[in-house]
Amino acid sequence: MSESDPLREDAPWRHPEPGRFIGRGHPSGDFLEAYDWRIVEERPGYYKLDAHLPAQVENLRGQLFGGFAPTYVDLVAIRCVNTLRAPGEPRTWHVTLSMHIDYLGPVLGPRFFIESSVLHERSRTYLVETRFVSAEGELLVFSLTTIKRKER
Repeated sequence: MSESDPLREDAPWRHPEPGRFIGRGHPSGDFLEAYDWRIVEERPGYYKLDAHLPAQVENLRGQLFGGFAPTYVDLVAIRCVNTLRAPGEPRTWHVTLSMHIDYLGPVLGPRFFIESSVLHERSRTYLVETRFVSAEGELLVFSLTTIKRKER
């Protein structure tokens, strides 16, 4: 792997600043500007993030373009599953098997919250709920994602 390879164990995105969700250098994370998201709460199987809406994901009305919502969901759900990894346990890859998204209201900037929690774990398969919530507490997007941890 080259020094600029984002998959390296020492890639900058794997080592964010304290209180940040992800560092720079992750292709999807950089597009969503996830390096600016703040962790509101983190525990095994759960994240609450303070995110923002970058201009490149807005539709013509200044709302989150619905096609980008799965990118947010996939990034956050997989990282949420990773919070279950025991300290010192080697990293593994994950595959998204299915994703269901309900759009309940427009996601507007500048800020909104993303909450993600592992609802069920069986063998190497995880069911993850992800919700986008407005600053006023209104549920905007609801998603269920099935993720499988790949064999080493």
